[in-house]
Amino acid sequence: MPRKIVWTDQAKAQLRAIDQANALRILHALARLLATGEGDVKRLQDIDPPEFRLRVGDYRLRFHDLGDAVEVLAVKHRREAYR
Repeated sequence: MPRKIVWTDQAKAQLRAIDQANALRILHALARLLATGEGDVKRLQDIDPPEFRLRVGDYRLRFHDLGDAVEVLAVKHRREAYR
């Protein structure tokens, strides 16, 4: 059974604010991560419950891995992603 993506309202708004070319790159990278497990993913330290980030060019997608789903928390430019 394929994993599903759950978007927070904040993450949806942030994705809509990004130019279309970069937004599509982010969506393709997320789909690739779910399908194959490939991608530049790291676990963020000292955050409970565990939070991960997916690096896509200059953008960072922060998410929780819920097992059967991925909850996308934020989509931000790298200069703002960890503040």
